[in-house]
Amino acid sequence: MKITKLSIWNINLKSHETYYMAGNKTCDEVESIIISIDTDSGIKGWGECCPIPHYLPAYAKGITPALTEIAPVIIGSDPVGPEALMAKVNKYLQGHPYAKSPLDIALWDITAKVANLPLYKLLGGQKQKDMPLYHSITCIAPDEMVKIAKEKQKEGITQFQVKLGVDNDWRIDTERLIKVREVIDDQHLVYGDWNCGATPLDAIRTSRAVAHLDIMLEQPCVTLSECASVKQATGLPMKLDEGVYDTKTLLEGHEKGIMDVAALKLSKFGGVSAVRYARELCNYFGTKMCIEDTWGSDITTSALLHLGTSCEPSRLLNVCDLSGYVSPRLDKNGPTRKKGKISAPDGIGLGVEPDLDILGKPAVILD
Repeated sequence: MKITKLSIWNINLKSHETYYMAGNKTCDEVESIIISIDTDSGIKGWGECCPIPHYLPAYAKGITPALTEIAPVIIGSDPVGPEALMAKVNKYLQGHPYAKSPLDIALWDITAKVANLPLYKLLGGQKQKDMPLYHSITCIAPDEMVKIAKEKQKEGITQFQVKLGVDNDWRIDTERLIKVREVIDDQHLVYGDWNCGATPLDAIRTSRAVAHLDIMLEQPCVTLSECASVKQATGLPMKLDEGVYDTKTLLEGHEKGIMDVAALKLSKFGGVSAVRYARELCNYFGTKMCIEDTWGSDITTSALLHLGTSCEPSRLLNVCDLSGYVSPRLDKNGPTRKKGKISAPDGIGLGVEPDLDILGKPAVILD
């Protein structure tokens, strides 16, 4: 089997509500890059990457030039067994993992379709079916955040990410965490996420003010050393996100004792292959995982759900229903949340097929 063509679409995904994060960062309408890989056997694979501007070192308009650059390696190659081709791609173009992520996802889609199996069968098998979701609460007035938390708890959500840092006032962040924690059942999880937007001083002041509560911290500061100072001063458990994106940073987070939970994002690591390796390292460390991505629709959501369902249940903290946050849906039959949980598709490959009427004509075709 050989790859004959790579098609690329640009589509804007509109968030159902604007997300406000520390540092005046917002997420409202974001450009997603969709790709398909055609083969001489007629089997097609789908991939997606949707970077959020000013969130990670990635941007949507950088993906097509990168894929164009590596097209000579891709076209004519065997897509089955993604690691082999991705190794060639990584030698040809170093770095840019976000741009390679949709390619790797599409290769896994093809490989699973050739095997006539759901993707999770190739990633370790289905170790759990209904996986827990978290809901990310945009950083708005504390009482408004409480309303969202109550609503989502009634829908079955048991894990709540409370965005912090918009006001640059640690006292308001303290109020957010206390008020949300007060209305969430004791057995449910609440964690405050600064998205690297806090100084160690402000993060410590906030965290000490809520240290009597069952709360986890998420990536308060830019560097892992700063995050370590916050945990040392407060003793609260910590989730790392932006600071862990490869083997080296995962090792550093573990060695510093601050990686109780790690966010394994597809585009941050470079696709299914890279996240699978990171997953096994976290298994070894005993680190719980959030398997997700920055943003995306049904293709990205399906890929992360296959990784999640093949994860050891004791190590999976949650997955993310990205397609449930945005419109349009690329596949109306794609996975959807039910009572706070979600399952990977059972169809072959990724188990989703984007609607070509929604995508329209490709912006770029490489053959």
